[in-house]
Formats: sequence, structure tokens, C-alpha cells
Amino acid sequence: MTPYKPRTDHASLGDGFFDPVHAASFPEHILRYRNQRAAQSVGLDTLTDAAWVEHFGKFAPLPGSFEQPLALRYHGHQFQSYNPDLGDGRGFLFAQLEDERGRLLDLGTKGSGRTPWSRSADGRLTLKGGVREVLATSMLEALGVDTSKSFSLVETGEELERGDEPSPTRASVLVRLSHSHVRIGTFQRLSYFKDQERLKRLLDYSLATYYPGLSPEGDNQRAAKLLGAVAESVAKTGARWIAAGFVHGVLNTDNINITGESFDYGPWRFLPRYDPAFTAAYFDQTGLYAFGRQPDVLAWNLTRLAECLLPLGTHDDLEAALNRYWPAFQQAIWAALLNRLAISSLGSEADGDFASALFAFLYESQAPYEQFFFDWRGGRLSAERAARSPSAALYADERFASLREMLVSREPLSTHNLDHPYFAREKPRSMLIDEMEAIWAPIAERDDWSAFHTAMDEIEQMRQAYAPAIP
Repeated sequence: MTPYKPRTDHASLGDGFFDPVHAASFPEHILRYRNQRAAQSVGLDTLTDAAWVEHFGKFAPLPGSFEQPLALRYHGHQFQSYNPDLGDGRGFLFAQLEDERGRLLDLGTKGSGRTPWSRSADGRLTLKGGVREVLATSMLEALGVDTSKSFSLVETGEELERGDEPSPTRASVLVRLSHSHVRIGTFQRLSYFKDQERLKRLLDYSLATYYPGLSPEGDNQRAAKLLGAVAESVAKTGARWIAAGFVHGVLNTDNINITGESFDYGPWRFLPRYDPAFTAAYFDQTGLYAFGRQPDVLAWNLTRLAECLLPLGTHDDLEAALNRYWPAFQQAIWAALLNRLAISSLGSEADGDFASALFAFLYESQAPYEQFFFDWRGGRLSAERAARSPSAALYADERFASLREMLVSREPLSTHNLDHPYFAREKPRSMLIDEMEAIWAPIAERDDWSAFHTAMDEIEQMRQAYAPAIP
């Protein structure tokens, strides 16, 4: 049993990093989702539902953590245009605590009310937006992506007006469990104001808190070492998005945190079929954040972090640190594909050839993306399963022959877990846009949550099936 260990580390940054705020008062508090597994990891699993709602719907402070929530200050590039009017506008840092590994984690909110950074917005979250984030984080975790966890979802009894969906619509407040809410945009705000003293304080805090032991006090390469570590962490997450067929949709610099953990889900999508130009957001009219452009966008965002750190390091050191991104991404995408398929590595050159052949086949054949990885898990051990797949005709095509040889010639990893009941299915659990809408429709029409609960059960089965191969 993991003990509850509250912390308040972020407060040590002091004035200029956050604003103490109060949560909104909501007319109702209907608990729609609690992540019991995540709660167990931080010692909160024994809370009654009533106590849960007190903390995560009414925001009574958790003992030993913040007496008052903190709305965090940051700037950011939104679609690569700088915006100095950002910050936590509908959320705050509610509490900090340790997980079973001793890591500092944040409990942050979305939809908890107005803050000094709300501008003209109402500080609320639609219930559909909350449901979408629960589904996104659960799917990504099951597929091996380092992601924030949707911790709690409470419906709040308000009706919201929104211009991009039928209104009025139901409201909710979401709590997420994250490794960090320090963003590239947090550094950008201090750089914008040329606040070198606080910039150094943030650098020191980030190293001590999230990369302990990486760079001791007095090291003149501290900025470069942080940048290099962040670059490699972000590269790994970006690679796993690609392997999962995931499109984040809004890769602004305020949505990239320094641990590389994926978080903050709005117009996300999963690919039906391999398409580098596939976009998630209807407002991404130029395709800036399309599926295939995500690695480049992450590199662009990291360059903005490097610019912020220039007063604290040398140009050459920071450039060398930034240049760690692409080699790390290359290694990470090969590893992510092999882990998804639970087959062995044959070294960099062969793994690169395999990745190229895999994406070429997916593009030319337009095979269903998730179905392919499901069908061929374990390589040759799944040849008979693949022959019974809805995509079997594609695997009989001569265009698949060379990739098939690569798949069956590699040793299956012991983590394939093919005896798990999940692999007896004909089709994998997926979360395409029409499936997500089918889950939401009965909730909106008649408050029927059965499709949501069925989907969550299937996602958990998928997580358990794939878990042995997640490093």
C-alpha cells in the first residue's frame, strides 16, 4: 500500500510564478469517473466517494499540500505565434504529492473556474471535453505513451455556451495527475520579461526536482544539460505518439512540459490509416500540427526553449544539447515500433530499414493502423492470427512480402503476452472519432454511461495485454 505523502515544492519558486486562486462554486457535484489505480499510486485510493468529491469537486485542500490552489503563469507560441497573454485560465495546481517511486507529481485541474489569466473565458470545461480527455489518456497509457493520468471527472450541473458544439452543454471539472506542469512556456515568460534571476531559479528547480543528479551546483553546463535531457524526453514521447497513431492537435509551447510527458488534450485524434497529413483540429487549416509534422514541431518548440536558456549557457553548448533531439527520436521510434510488436532489435541499420518498410506498407496499403499492430504482435507467433484478420487480404498482397519476412525473421520478445484474452479478439480496441462520438451520444441524449464504461473496461484489458512490453 502506497502511503500518502503530500508536498508543496512548487511554492518554493516564490513570487512571480503563480497566483493563489479560489475554485468556482458549482451547483452540483456528480462523480463520473475516479481513477482508482492512479489514486493507489499516490495513497488516495481509500477516500470515500464523498471525500473524493470534497477534494476533487469542491477542492477542499488535501492535508499537508497547498492551502490555496495556484494558477500558474506562463506564455507560449500558439501555432508558432507568440502569445504573452496566457497562463492557467481555467485550471490550477491543486496539490503536489509523491508516487510509489518517490517522484513528485502534480494534481492539476481543468474547468475549475476563472483565474487572473482567464481573459474573457468562463474558466469552465464541457462534460464532453472531460470525457474526451479521460478516453485519450487511458488509450495512450495502454499504448505505452508517457501521459498525464485523468484522475477525476465531476459533472458540475452548469450549462455552458460554446460556439463550436451544440449549446447549452453540460459542464464538468477534471483533475489530472501529472509529473510536471513546468512548461516550455514557463521559461518563455521569464525570458520575455528578461527576468534572469527567476529564470535561473526555474532552471535550478527543474534540475533538482525532475532531473536530480544530472548537474550539480556550480556546473557551468547546467542549462545545456537540462535542455539535452528535455530534448531526449520529448523525443521519446513524440516517437511513441507516432507508434500509437496519435495526433495531439495543439502542440503549442505551453503544451510541452519539461519532463516530456504528454498532457492537455483538446482536439486529439487517432489515425484510421497511415496519413502524414492527417490533422486533429478543425482550426488547423494549414496542417501545422498534422500527424507527420509532429516530430518537426517538437524540435521547433525545443529550439524556443534553447533560446530562453541562452543567458544561462553558451550558444555552442545549447546547440549541442538541442542536437540530441533527432538521434534520440530516431532511436525512440525504432524502439517504440518494436515494443508495440514485441519483436527483437537487430541493430540500428536493420531497425531503420524495418521502420521504413513498415510505414511504406501502411501508406501504400492503407491498412487500418491499430489493426496492423494488433495482428502482428509477436511477429511469426501471430502469423495464423493475422491470416484470420479483417486485413488478411492485405497481408496476402505481394506488397507485404518483404515486410512479412522482416516480421517473421525476428525473435519474438518474451513480453508478447499473446495468451492474454485481449488477443482472442478479431479487432483491437480503438478510439477513432466516430467511436468517441458513439460513446458520447447516449450520455448527451439520455445520460446513459454504459458505452463509456464498456470502453474503459476494454481499454483496461488492452493496457494489461500490452503492459509487459512498455519500458
